[in-house]
Amino acid sequence: MNELFSNIPKIPYEGKDSTNPLAFKYYDPERIVLGKPMKEHLPFSMAWWHNLSATGSDMFGRGTADKKFGASEGTMEHAKAKVDAGFEFMDKLGIEFFCFHDIDLIPEADTLDETNKRLDEITDYIKIKMDATGKKLLWGTANMFSNPRFMNGAGSSNSAEVFCFAAAQVKKALDITVKLGGKGYVFWGGREGYETLLNTDMKFEQENIASLMKMAVQYGRSIGFDGDFYIEPKPKEPMKHQYDYDAATAIAFLKEYGLDKDFKMNIEANHATLAGHTFQHDLRVSAMNGMLGSIDANQGDYLLGWDTDQFPSNVYEAVLAMYEVLKAGGFKYGGVNFDAKNRRSSYTMEDMFYGFILGMDTFALGLLKAAQLIEDGRLDSFVKERYASYSEGIGAKIRSGEAKLEELASYAEKLGKPQLPGSGRQEYLESLVNQIMFS
Repeated sequence: MNELFSNIPKIPYEGKDSTNPLAFKYYDPERIVLGKPMKEHLPFSMAWWHNLSATGSDMFGRGTADKKFGASEGTMEHAKAKVDAGFEFMDKLGIEFFCFHDIDLIPEADTLDETNKRLDEITDYIKIKMDATGKKLLWGTANMFSNPRFMNGAGSSNSAEVFCFAAAQVKKALDITVKLGGKGYVFWGGREGYETLLNTDMKFEQENIASLMKMAVQYGRSIGFDGDFYIEPKPKEPMKHQYDYDAATAIAFLKEYGLDKDFKMNIEANHATLAGHTFQHDLRVSAMNGMLGSIDANQGDYLLGWDTDQFPSNVYEAVLAMYEVLKAGGFKYGGVNFDAKNRRSSYTMEDMFYGFILGMDTFALGLLKAAQLIEDGRLDSFVKERYASYSEGIGAKIRSGEAKLEELASYAEKLGKPQLPGSGRQEYLESLVNQIMFS
């Protein structure tokens, strides 16, 4: 088989002083960080939809990138050409994992039966490639937002027929996820929300979404899926309000409907910022609830109010993100999926590699500096000292749950006037981070 990226060599690690644009400056997969190789901390994944399918089209113009890979678009030959391109691409970058939506893999047919036959055919082909290369599936999912039938959502649709079609897609997506050995399955409710409350029964819709997820768990476990289900929060776009608004909202939903034992969060950086949070915030909320599962690595443009899905270049954000991941114990089944796409004017094959080199180096540097922050210990020590008043005396009684309201009121009366709490020293801590960043 001919190389599709014949002008691109395997991407080496050359170190921070290298000027070779087709080399890693910080991602050294075998480098030991906090006791294990960097590649184990950073299970990088290629998103099938952006890397092999996105052409740079937008609402104002056609695509600029050629992603035909030598085949005619909309054919099974094209679907197989994307498989060939994807595995060659991953091999040259040293990426171990990939993710997909069902209709990323094949052109959707007019009937569900024919679509499923195409999925069987293409996953047979992918399985051969996986067995030959050792590449793995990080997670699978079903696209339940692009087709016009999902204009009012999938699980949240007002149409029982559409709900059944969504269930059928989830069933097949779980079948092929298990077939390919995936340990994750994602629900992204792109249209699970509303445009106006004037025509919406929110409780009805959320109950139906929960019902679909429960059925997915039951079916998945019955066919041997022993990994994690994920919710990927996003506040808006394409709907005005989406029910999985942010990590806190999604976790509350899971606990309300008894799904929290099977589901974790797949946190995307750009989605967190659209919700008015930092990436670090949604990671922290997920981790403190024991539900940090996986991440979609990208970033948005703070001057634009939509999901731009840029390759991550903000090292500060990557450091704080990896700090949360490391403090949470790292990934079990999840990883670092580049849900990112080249800019419309970056349309060449080389640009595909430049995007991933940028993202992988950004997270590698983020890992290294996050590990230094942890080893340095001053952040942990400061936070521990800040809450020291709860380690003994009345504070310890509050934390243990032994204190009564009357007792605390009496204690306060004896104090007369409490002292101001200790300084938060935000500026000092930000300076500390800078010191580690540039040491």
